[in-house]
Amino acid sequence: MNKGRLFVGSCFALISTAVAFAVVSAIIPALKAQFILSNLEVGYIAGAAIWGFTLSIYVLGPLVDALGMRTLMRFALLCHAAGPLIMILAAGAGGGAFWMLFFGALIIALGNGTVEAACNPLVATLYPDEKTKKLNQFHVWFPGGILIGGVASYLLMKALAEPGGDADWRLKLGLVFVPTVIYGILFARQAFPPTERVQSGITFEGMVKATLLRPLFLVLLLCMCITASLELGPNRWIPAVLEAGNIPGILVLAYISGLMAVLRFFAGPVVHRLSPTGILVGSAILSGIGLYWFSFAESTAMAFLSATVFAIGVCYFWPTMLGVVSERVPRSGALGLALMGGTGMLMVGVVTTPQMGRIADRYLHEDLPVERTREVLKKVVEVYPPAAEAEPETIKVEILAAVEKVSEVLDAGDVLPEFKTADAMREAIKNAPSSGAARAVVDELGEVLTPADFHGGRMSFRYVAPFSLVIIVVFGLIFLRDRARGGYKAESLIQEGEGEA
Repeated sequence: MNKGRLFVGSCFALISTAVAFAVVSAIIPALKAQFILSNLEVGYIAGAAIWGFTLSIYVLGPLVDALGMRTLMRFALLCHAAGPLIMILAAGAGGGAFWMLFFGALIIALGNGTVEAACNPLVATLYPDEKTKKLNQFHVWFPGGILIGGVASYLLMKALAEPGGDADWRLKLGLVFVPTVIYGILFARQAFPPTERVQSGITFEGMVKATLLRPLFLVLLLCMCITASLELGPNRWIPAVLEAGNIPGILVLAYISGLMAVLRFFAGPVVHRLSPTGILVGSAILSGIGLYWFSFAESTAMAFLSATVFAIGVCYFWPTMLGVVSERVPRSGALGLALMGGTGMLMVGVVTTPQMGRIADRYLHEDLPVERTREVLKKVVEVYPPAAEAEPETIKVEILAAVEKVSEVLDAGDVLPEFKTADAMREAIKNAPSSGAARAVVDELGEVLTPADFHGGRMSFRYVAPFSLVIIVVFGLIFLRDRARGGYKAESLIQEGEGEA
């Protein structure tokens, strides 16, 4: 067994999951524009790229010992190859494009969850006396991978886009293949160890009891839903929201990820000499402040300042939560780690990400100036049909379909229909005729829609931030209890019993 190669291979596998996360976030505006999707619909796609993680980690996490880590990593490799390919092929799928995007994102997430299901217990097994430290060093490569994917996406956009345009989103998605090939090579023909739980002779039944019957684990599981939502929900939306305000959102996300990676790598070993529960209290406070501040960001400078506080806040959430479970409920083994990661991602994918999209749509609609919106929509109905006569027949059909949707909005009366209005405006922007008069109307549509889109997205940040108050209270109580008992103490896997919660 090559211990170092297994650890490095695990890091590259995590980079694949992170690059996928960054790239899917980066292409949301392009998907919304090309396929005429609402914020809710792209929220479902982005959410599938998260909750699919839960599906695989729930199913495969408890079966790590039965199936073997090698088998799980082969499955992850297959998902990281097939998922992006399916999304790339969605461009020519017509009306079924949404479902190809949805299932492609889901398959990517299945691979992501499998990586966590196998690699978290692998790292804990390789370094049994340094679990929290090595899990933090391993998880450096999630924000590190987001940084890599974010910067690479931005450079592709600048290098390959036409002036004023954007790089093809399919090229960005193809970035996932690079670290996938590397970890496939690193893991090839490697021997994987049995998990620490198996080596210690703890039965599967004992692992289940230690996981599901331990009050401390159940409390931490509920807290994981909030910590994951605070970190990953906003990160999924940051590029799309900030770019609507003419702020380089993908660079802000890359900055957040880079700062997190640096803090985990350099400060992590020092920070974790302190109480992990104390770290979680401080993280909850800073993450709430940073995210609330984000909701007021109107300039690039303010976005980066609030991003700094946010990044410091969420930096240690994920690996520290896993480390605390591994050290305080060690008999939970791979099942405990799988439930923690899976439940956190389930909450983010099924609830947080789509609901942030719904909140954004609602506040977008409320921010639209009614008279100004109706005025520019009337111009679409007046200008587009005559201009469409000079276009090829296939393009003419698309233009007239956009006009029909706009007409439906205007026919609704003085009250603009929620959701339909923004969708009609996006379709009118995408399917505009090439005449100068039509291009002027497109500019007016953007002047109305974009600020409202920016406002709605920032309001979704504001709605998530207060949840930090809940975990401040919970982690604070656990921290005070630890102090009363002499400080934070990790439990030995071989000791009899798990002690009281």
